Amino acid sequence: MSPLPPDTLTAIADELAVAERDRTTVPLLTARHPGMTVDDAYAVQREWRRRGVAAGRRPVGRKIGLTSKVMQAATGIDEPDYGAIFADMVYPSGSVIEHGRFSNVRIEVELAFRLAEPVDGPGATLDDVLRATEHVVPALEILSSRIALEGRTIVDTISDNAAMGAMVLGDTPVAPEDVDLRWVAALLYRNGTVEESGVAAAVLDHPARGVAWLANKLAQHGDRLEAGELVLAGSFTRPIWVHPDDTVLADYRDLGTITCRFI
Repeated sequence: MSPLPPDTLTAIADELAVAERDRTTVPLLTARHPGMTVDDAYAVQREWRRRGVAAGRRPVGRKIGLTSKVMQAATGIDEPDYGAIFADMVYPSGSVIEHGRFSNVRIEVELAFRLAEPVDGPGATLDDVLRATEHVVPALEILSSRIALEGRTIVDTISDNAAMGAMVLGDTPVAPEDVDLRWVAALLYRNGTVEESGVAAAVLDHPARGVAWLANKLAQHGDRLEAGELVLAGSFTRPIWVHPDDTVLADYRDLGTITCRFI
């Protein structure tokens, strides 16, 4: 299948930029560009990231999406994807967050890996990731979809920076050798009621395996994970919808809690 012409990819990036600015959504890309491929979608995402850097935004890491069966079932998409994280997308636990900054706002439970060393693909393994990791810390991802949700494919989602809106970072880092990361569990509360729960092994049987997948995928695009990057490894619960005035709390037991409130 031939890639879309560069001017078409630029026009899609323009359209998504307007949707992000105006906090609106656009119709499915795949319905309007039926020949659009995963490579096309990552080209759109790279253009979005390039524009962010040109505007002075500072890249700090990557997110991985759709790594667990619960997330794949929730979206109808059966393969992982990735997106970019800028510094202005990272909130500390306890933050009050403007709900209207995002579209189709949902939140999910993850672990974030802070890398002390680069991770190169192809051929990156779970053990490579663990050796390269400085610490792991609980995190919440705020999903924001600038493309219509109904009928999305992996191509739509990737073009939309893998539906990344922002993240809330916990304050209980732990060395990867000090905890069995497969068995990290969390309860996700909205307004005092448990809405979801999960165990990190739902992410490809080990959350570090998601980071290895990302390193190998980036290698296909001539890129790699660098020292200092923060990597959201993928959700191990289904996303929950959040609205203005909602308070969210994730309880990771020994790894502490994360809270945020939407206004």
